[in-house]
Amino acid sequence: MFTALESRLATFAKKSSFRGKSAFCVALVVTRHAQREGLPLDPESLLTESTGQVSGLGKAPVQAILKQHGIERVLAEEGGRTSRGSVGRMRDYVAFLNALNEDANIDLPAIENWWIERIREFWDAQPFRLGFDSSKSLRAIFRDLLKQVEKRQRQTPGATYVGTVIQHLVGAKLDIVLGGILHHGASVADEGTGRDSDFLVGDVAIHVTTAPGEALIRKCERNLANSIKPLIVTTADGLAIAQGLARQAGVDDRVDVLDIEQFLTCNLYEHGRFDSSGRRETARDLVANYNKLVSAHEREPGLLIDLGI
Repeated sequence: MFTALESRLATFAKKSSFRGKSAFCVALVVTRHAQREGLPLDPESLLTESTGQVSGLGKAPVQAILKQHGIERVLAEEGGRTSRGSVGRMRDYVAFLNALNEDANIDLPAIENWWIERIREFWDAQPFRLGFDSSKSLRAIFRDLLKQVEKRQRQTPGATYVGTVIQHLVGAKLDIVLGGILHHGASVADEGTGRDSDFLVGDVAIHVTTAPGEALIRKCERNLANSIKPLIVTTADGLAIAQGLARQAGVDDRVDVLDIEQFLTCNLYEHGRFDSSGRRETARDLVANYNKLVSAHEREPGLLIDLGI
């Protein structure tokens, strides 16, 4: 439930269209000014004499604030300094803070935390991009996509974006090939549902993972005992690990292991009938199916993919 302060912040942000990288930079810097100097603030005192820009607004000060909240990701290369609307936003926000202060003593650190959460939400809502560049190999196109996912995961402690994305890409491909596949959210553990694989198609159990381990190989052994053929789909880094674990268990000649780039590339070539227009159409279908799965089974809109064709 929102507190009264959070409700007023949300109302201000909505009415003033205080959203986006430049606005967030202004909010962070001005809130820090208020913490140092106290309220009320004089908006004229926050302008630089030489350029008429917001004092302290720039990449370094903004990133310093973000770093204190455990965030390394760059919010804006210029920190909002070059945005034409920054001065107007500063004046609006100063007026808002001063009005808040007239009503009661306000918690400025809590206000800063509120903006930090809006920044996180903003980033989480940005889709990944599959840049379909005909000058690149298909594997390189998928590799570029996964690099975006890996980067965001590194910047979000505890997130498992890579595993979620590759699971739903595999599911999207299977829908193109077969349709009628049973899907589930990436956070739903196999053990909790009685499943011994992520997808069971015909006599093939498909396991999708970013971190192959001994538990996965035991699942594959159970598959084999039940006359089911196991197929592991993993990342390029996970490929050698999965193969090594299968070899140690003595099932390396009975378990197929593919990396996700290869798995998807083959689909685009085959279903695109080795034709450029066919590959593009298959890519559209893949992304459309993937986005449908993410919308149905995940809570984060930032997991969606924008297709650059």
